[in-house]
Amino acid sequence: MTTITDATPPQVDGQDAEPPRRRRILGAGKQLHAGPVTYLVLTLFAVISLAPLLWTTIAASRTNTRLAQTPPPFWFGGNLFKNLDTAWSQAGMGTAMWNTILVAATITVGTVLFSTLAGFAFAKLRFRFSTTLLLMTIGTMMIPPQLAVVPLYLWMTDLGWANHLQTVILPTLVSAFGTFFMRQYLVQALPTELIEAARVDGASSLRVVWHVVFPAARPAMAVLGLLTFVMAWNDFLWPIIALNGENPTVQVALNQLGTGYIPDDSVIMAGALLGTLPLLIAFLLFGKQIVGGIMQGAVKG
Repeated sequence: MTTITDATPPQVDGQDAEPPRRRRILGAGKQLHAGPVTYLVLTLFAVISLAPLLWTTIAASRTNTRLAQTPPPFWFGGNLFKNLDTAWSQAGMGTAMWNTILVAATITVGTVLFSTLAGFAFAKLRFRFSTTLLLMTIGTMMIPPQLAVVPLYLWMTDLGWANHLQTVILPTLVSAFGTFFMRQYLVQALPTELIEAARVDGASSLRVVWHVVFPAARPAMAVLGLLTFVMAWNDFLWPIIALNGENPTVQVALNQLGTGYIPDDSVIMAGALLGTLPLLIAFLLFGKQIVGGIMQGAVKG
């Protein structure tokens, strides 16, 4: 029986054959270039994604009479700023914008903070019934939010908070999805040895969270913050129940534009455009940091 001990790669035509692993490593530094099919697919997806926003802008720049005609308009008109001004005054968008910024920002900060702390506890701390509590937290995601509307409204009424912004803020300060999301991220992104090293150096629990957990969780916190802010900004069901027309959020204020015997669709579209612009501006200002945080988290993972 012959035993092969030499690991020399096989020869082809008198030369050493290059191992496949080495060929892959040598080609790893080469820059990949997209082909025309890739650009075509990306362009198609971009057009499909921007089509609703484009149609909203076109409809907001026309009159209600023109929108009712067939075929509908496919280019911009000259009534955009007039319709925007009408929507702003009719819906009270100034108060609504301020209320929504306050509500969405508070919910975002609270959700990111509490979800990161809870996710860290479930991911790296050992305590009794941790698995049971995690399963209970995930189980709340399976309950339709519509089932909680009536008892939640009765609770807020008993507290005397009806038609106040804290009625919208308080129930959404903690997110089961955010807790599970941060837990799954920190399990892989935060080494246990790093926490133990901080403990050995005499760091308190608060110092560990501030100097170890938060820096490691920053990419996931950015993603969760973006998702939470968009969700809070676009929330309609609970604010329309808990708030009135005197103290509305943007979505509640937009609901007032659809009243009347013949709703003016052009003004409604102008109001929808006003409600969308702050999200677009926020993404244009912070999109690079958010995408960078996502890529940083992908590389670390």
